[in-house]
Amino acid sequence: MELDMSRFKEDEVVQENEGVGDGIDRRNFLGCMAWAGTGLLWSMVGGVPTSKLLAQTMKGGGTGAGKVDDFSFVQISDCHIGFNKGANPDVTGTLKKAIERANIVPVGMKAPDFMLHTGDITQNSKAVEFDTASQVIKGFKNEVFYVPGEHDFIDDGTQYKQRFGKGALGNGWYSYNHKGVHFVGLNNCVQVDAMGNMGDDQLKWLKSDLAGLSRSTPIVVFAHIPLWMVYEKWGWGTKDGEQALAMLKPFGSVTVLNGHIHQVVQKVEGNVAFHTAMATAFPQPAPGAAPNPGPMMVPAGKLENVLGVTKVKVVRGHNHLAVVDSTLAEIA
Repeated sequence: MELDMSRFKEDEVVQENEGVGDGIDRRNFLGCMAWAGTGLLWSMVGGVPTSKLLAQTMKGGGTGAGKVDDFSFVQISDCHIGFNKGANPDVTGTLKKAIERANIVPVGMKAPDFMLHTGDITQNSKAVEFDTASQVIKGFKNEVFYVPGEHDFIDDGTQYKQRFGKGALGNGWYSYNHKGVHFVGLNNCVQVDAMGNMGDDQLKWLKSDLAGLSRSTPIVVFAHIPLWMVYEKWGWGTKDGEQALAMLKPFGSVTVLNGHIHQVVQKVEGNVAFHTAMATAFPQPAPGAAPNPGPMMVPAGKLENVLGVTKVKVVRGHNHLAVVDSTLAEIA
């Protein structure tokens, strides 16, 4: 991704955190922008995940002669319906645009089988916010699987569980199989004290859930807060995430998808590939680029450069994600 940063003035990037008035300088903003953007098309063929630049596939790049995709799916995150500050006064509008993008099927490819929403559907866990989000998201043409964010659990998850948690266990964890891939949805937002937490009951369930699987079974884990420690000072990690990851490491192909931090960050450890998604609502600063995390304003007309949708495509013979990101603006 390449942007003309000369058009960004240093004082045009600010946070909306209460009590935080410091601007982010141009150098730090460049760091934030380097983490920005989504628009991956991930596929599963033979059950192993990889990715391709969505913009390239939409221009006719395809996936190569003779390759057949088993399926693809979409990830969106952090809609924050109900948020109405300057960083994005129309979060419903950007969610609608994200759903439109999610429904686009590049030439020569199949429609995504389903969507994963990795939390913070709402800003305040209000019924009207959930109603609005549901109305917009139902525009996606296939099934949607949810996990909650901390903003969806302000009321102890009452609204979330009634609407999106039916059939889930405990506070909202569950698993399902799709075309040879095992998907695990986790809730690491309960009793958040600076950072994420899963709790003993969920960890015991996860151990039992994985126990019957072959080590060759591809696994996709999705949760709101990153399971790995992105930035401890800001609570961008999960206290007991290492316990979950220890259970996952023996498997040959594991992909962990998260939201929460409103920017793309990725890494690979052994057979485990980690990827956090951009928000559909507003960006946040890169770790350490501001005094605190929080909604970050960008110059007028540039918001879609830091918001997006992740499309996931898995190709036979690849063990890890080759992540390339593009924004809503770039895939328009």
